[in-house]
This record gives sequence, C-alpha cells and structure tokens, in this order.
Amino acid sequence: MSVAFAPPPAVPGDDLNPEQRRAVEHGVRDGDASPGRPLLVIAGAGSGKTKTLAHRVAHLIANGADPQRILLMTFSRRAAAEMTGRVERIARQGMGETGRVLAGGLSWAGTFHAVGARLLREHAFQLGLDAEFSIHDREDSADLLNLVRHELGFSKTANRFPAKATCLAIYSRCVNSGAPLEEVLEAAFPWCAEWAAELKGLFAGYVDAKQSQHVLDYDDLLLYWAQAMAEPELAAEIGGRFDHVMVDEYQDTNRLQADILLALRPDGSGLTVVGDDAQSIYAFRAATVRNILDFPGHFDPPAEIVTLDRNYRSTRPILEAANAVIGLAAERFTKNLWTDRESADRPRLVSVRDEADQARYVVETVLENREHGHLLKQQAVLFRTSSHSGPLEVELTRRNIPFVKFGGLKFLDAAHVKDLLALLRFVENPRDRVAGFRVLQLMPGVGPASAQRVLDHMAGALDPIAAAASAPAPARAGDAWPDLLSVLADLRAGRAGWPAELERARRWYEPHLERIHEDALVRHADLVQLEQIAAGYASRERFLTELTLDPPDATSDQAGVPLLDEDYLILSTIHSAKGQEWKSVFVLNAVDGCLPSDLGTGSSTEVEEERRLLYVAMTRARDDLHLVVPHRFFTHNQNPRGDRHVYASRTRFIPKSMLGLFEGTTWPSAPGFAAGRGPSRNIRVDVGARVRGMWR
Repeated sequence: MSVAFAPPPAVPGDDLNPEQRRAVEHGVRDGDASPGRPLLVIAGAGSGKTKTLAHRVAHLIANGADPQRILLMTFSRRAAAEMTGRVERIARQGMGETGRVLAGGLSWAGTFHAVGARLLREHAFQLGLDAEFSIHDREDSADLLNLVRHELGFSKTANRFPAKATCLAIYSRCVNSGAPLEEVLEAAFPWCAEWAAELKGLFAGYVDAKQSQHVLDYDDLLLYWAQAMAEPELAAEIGGRFDHVMVDEYQDTNRLQADILLALRPDGSGLTVVGDDAQSIYAFRAATVRNILDFPGHFDPPAEIVTLDRNYRSTRPILEAANAVIGLAAERFTKNLWTDRESADRPRLVSVRDEADQARYVVETVLENREHGHLLKQQAVLFRTSSHSGPLEVELTRRNIPFVKFGGLKFLDAAHVKDLLALLRFVENPRDRVAGFRVLQLMPGVGPASAQRVLDHMAGALDPIAAAASAPAPARAGDAWPDLLSVLADLRAGRAGWPAELERARRWYEPHLERIHEDALVRHADLVQLEQIAAGYASRERFLTELTLDPPDATSDQAGVPLLDEDYLILSTIHSAKGQEWKSVFVLNAVDGCLPSDLGTGSSTEVEEERRLLYVAMTRARDDLHLVVPHRFFTHNQNPRGDRHVYASRTRFIPKSMLGLFEGTTWPSAPGFAAGRGPSRNIRVDVGARVRGMWR
C-alpha cells in the first residue's frame, strides 16, 4: 500500500534544512521508491545525520518501499534501536498509526556483524556451516588461539613468541584489511616480523580448531559473509532480498565491509551511505578512510553527493577553529561547518606548567562552571589515551568530585559473567572447547588435564552432552560432578524454557561463585542484571549472539560514581567520545607526543588520522572548548638517563597562523610562560638556598 507522505509538522529544531531534505528525497518520486542512483551523504559533526537518515527511511516507506526489504546497518545495536525508533515516530507523525505499523516492519536493522551472523545462520547449509555455531568474543578467541599456540610448541620457543593478544590482533588486522601477513607485520607489528612463517602455521591451526568446534570469531562473521558474496548465485540471492541498503558511519568501515557492501549492490542501486571523512579515527580496527573517499567512483555514473555542513551543536568560534584544523588535511571532501549560534567566546588554548597544573586547571574551571549552573555531567574531559587522565583522576578523588571514565572493561569481561555465559555457550554448542574448559575448571580439583580428558571423551559423540555422563568422573570433583551433569542435561533439553533457564544456570553457579570470589555478594548483583538483560531476548541463541556482538558497559565503568551522587564529571578517550556532545569540553595534553601520539607519526596516513582525532575532540563542544597545553612531563623509566622531566610543545595541528582563532591564556598566570611557549629558561632561582637561609 502506498500512502502519500507529508513530512512531520514543523517542530522547533526538528525541521529539515534544504540539504537534509535533498538527502531525504533523493531518488524518490510521489509514490515511487524504486531503487535509484547511489547516494553519499557527507554529514559533518553535529549536522543532524541521524535525523536525516531516519527521515529518509520513513520517506521511502511512505512512498511504497517494503520495510522488510530495507537493510539498515549501523555500528552499534543501540544506534540501530534509536534509528528504528525515530523512523517509527516520524512515520507516525506523517501517516498516522498506519505509518507506525509499517515502520515497525524494519526487521533488518543492526550492526554489520549482527546482520552477518543472521545471514550465516539462515544460509548455513549452503555455506557448510552448522547453524548452531557459537560466536567467540575477543577474549575467548585469544584463549582458543593460545591453546593452538601451545599445541604447536610456540609457547616454548627460545626467543619470545608474540603473546596471544598480539597474535589475535595480527590475525584480525589481516582478515579485516585484506592485506597479506607480511605487509601487516611490516606496517603495524614490525617486532613480530621474524615470526611470519610460524604465525601462518598458527593461524591455519586456529582456523582448523574453530571449524572443528563449530565456532566463529568476531572477524569470521564478516569474512564468511564476504566469502559467500564471492559466489555470484549466492550474492544475487542475498542481495535480492533488499531493495534499499543504508549504512551509517561509513567512514568507520574496513576493507571487508566495503567488499560486502559493493557485492550486495554492484551497480549501487538503492544504496545510501552516510558518514564524515573528517571523523575517520578507527584505523587501529583496520577501518580505512579510503572507503568513503573512493565511494562515488565505484559507480557509473558516480554516486550523488549531498553535504550536510550546517552544524546545530557548536558556537561559531569553535567551528572556525575546528574547520581550520581539519582544513590542513591532505585529502578530504571539501566541507566547512557553519552555524547561526553566535558567541563572543573563542576556544581557549591554555598553557600550564605541567600535568599537575593541568589537573588543577580542569578541576577549578569545572567547579566554576558548576557555580554558573552547568551540571558536572554537562562537562567532559577528553584525552588521546586512557593513561593521560591519571593525574586528573587523583585530583578529582582528592577533591571528592565524582566522575565516570569511559573506555573501561566491558560487562562480558568480568570473570563471573564469563563463567555463567560459558555454561550457556557450552550447552548451545558442546564442541566449543574454550567454553567447556572454563566450565569444567569451575569445579574444585579440576585442572586443565582433567578437563581435557572429559572434552576428549565428548568430542566424537553424536550427543556430546549425553556422552559426558559416561565419562570418568574427575577424581577430586566430588558432588560437583553430578551437579554439573544435571544442569547440562536440564539446559540442553530446555526444560525450564527461556529465560528461566538462566536462573537455573545461576543457581548452579552460585556455590562456585562464593567459593572462588571473596566479593561474591557484589558479583551476584551482576548475575541478577544478566537475568534482566536475558528477558529481552526470544531465545538462548539470540541472547548469546547479541550479547557477544554488542556487550553493555561494565558496572566497573561506574566505579567512580558514589551511588548517592546523581551528578558526575565525564572522563573519556576521544575514541569513546565520538558521537557525543557536552556544553564544556576540556582536551588534555594538546602537545606533540600526545596529540599526535608519538606512536601515530610513523607515516603521513597516521598523522592525518591523529589530526582527525583532534577535530573530533573539538567538535564535541557546544559552548566552551579548552585545549590544555602542559609544557613539562615527568617520564618514568623511559630514558637511559633515568626519571626526568621532558619539555613538550603545542600540537603541530595548531600552527602559529591559527593562534588568532583561540584565546591564548596561561594558568596560573606567570611571567615568561606565554601561550604556545614553554617555561622561560632565563629565570634561575635557587629556591633550596632560600629555604635553607630561613633557618640560619
């Protein structure tokens, strides 16, 4: 049914500007939403990207597009949920209840990895996969890789073989970038280059182990999908399921994701990608800015480009400074953000003597802002790497200021949560040896050798869970062994049903939790939270899949926030801050060596990504922006001359020609310590002699 669509009634702040409307209506005529020419939307920071994409989806549906034939891919499950919710609201405003019902049919919205997992399960038979395959998270993948590493004897080499986490990072970079191992080693892991032959053997063994255990890791979800799309008939079948394919945050895709997308829509018909090359900052995950820069030229005629350059977030002085920083990029889509939010306040470039003064400046300014009505949570402190916030965290704790730091452990990384999930995964796929090892070793007296004997006994059976009952009981397991057999049988049979079976699993695990962990009461609360999360999923398989692909943040991320405090300061790495905004933003260590990082200046490509990092940090600010420049750092065990102070200079991304765009200040005010310069070297005072003289 085709229903004429009228954009939602004008609401302050919710109307579409001309560029947004052009993107929304691209290729759509009254009542005709047939797939048309590919579209690239270059959406600058704060330009209403999500609103534009949601309106486009609603506009397609209103003009006859089948919502079940729209594929919408985002980079987090939360983003997908937000997007579909907005589409429903927009459709309801324009079409009434019919619009809400139609938009509710958006059944193919999710992350690349979640969509890949779903398609692989549906086409498992054609791909030679077991439809009940398990999905390993990063830690489980590293554990399995380590088992293979040990079996091949690489853990006992004369020279130090790369650790399991490094091996997994190398493997992942090869898979996602499509680059040969030698090239990856040379570019990103040069200290591992001597092990190229051994790493190839390790990775081959790792693949064999995964396949024999019916396990896929995070990268396999894309790799297998891409391999499937290399078969013309299968590519046509999968691509034919969709009329419109839409991708958000396209600047953050890697080579494998781009290959999948182009195989889905070889001619680009019905394809829309949205992103901002100036915010491409995930090269460490093998993302490449080339995907978005080269996108238009993949098609003939080239994709249409719509640029959203009106910013609704920041003041004009902040945008002028940010535009100047990114304007020196070597290659980019031409875009200068503009706004009608005027302000007399330029962003501050604050020179401080050292990291201690930097921490004090931030704390005092944050508290001053609070006195003027800005909540703590409306302010954020951003930094290049997590360690940069150490001195600030000490000062905040000393001053009793609550804070939350983003970028910590994920919920699934907590040992007790992984224990319980391992039990569910082992029941779901009894050939998953990593899960089996973890579960069996929860029992008292059971170590790796005993666990391996049980798993070997189960390995060749048609019903491994049933075979476990005939395995010799581990000698020191005692009553824990029949208890485990009972819970495995109950869960495998699904007797309690979902999600009640998670409660059954928790009751089995609780005695082990109390025996293993001194803080069992605190950890128990996490397991109760896990049960609440499970209630939102239709089955054990969906729960395990979605939780692995998009885990919630850990409660430990909130550790700095006392329960009685409802206001707290935000501390975040720049990477974690992407997509967020605050009234006031402080950027720590705006000096060479930190921004750009010493580790990010090996090539011009790396330097350009560091420039984009600073740009992303600056464009998080709505009203106030502070770039703090400490000129002295204390280094520990990083120099042959021992612990010493080193001096730094203002980041190269703000050359002298840009200083007029900033308000240059010092804190605290000190002669000879001007913005952009280090401490004066003309002053020499023997303070020690003065102090000694007080007592003579």
